[in-house]
Amino acid sequence: MTGLNTLFPRSTFVGFDHLFNELEYAARHSNDHYPPHNIIKTGDQDYLIELAVAGFSQEELTIEVKDRVLTITGEHETKGREYIHRGISTKKFKRTFRLSEHVKVNGADFVDGVLSVELKYEIPEALRPRKIAIRNYEEKVNGTESKQLLNETAS
Repeated sequence: MTGLNTLFPRSTFVGFDHLFNELEYAARHSNDHYPPHNIIKTGDQDYLIELAVAGFSQEELTIEVKDRVLTITGEHETKGREYIHRGISTKKFKRTFRLSEHVKVNGADFVDGVLSVELKYEIPEALRPRKIAIRNYEEKVNGTESKQLLNETAS
């Protein structure tokens, strides 16, 4: 198997350490499938992560966001039952999701064994595109400001 470092040696990419770390993390965790989950796009900038956590109570689940990493953990407390057959897994889990720079967690719900986490992509006002007004040079010459931005003159 060819590794990421073999395909793209770090020594040839200066300043891309964060990107390489993200790719290596994704490769290491590509086989993490428990608990099963869905990621749903519910709007232009809205997302929903659903985790199937049947057998867990709300008190046994925790959700934390730190350094753009959403971490959901579950630790089931055994009730001393004797199982003949155990088909519903309640093993301890820690599921992490890397969030984009401007993704915020809006809240979470727990209904019918499904934990839903609402996410919203919010671009700060300072980074949003803005329209620039175009001035008419003749209007400015007769007004208070007479600075011409272009050096060319009309013939």
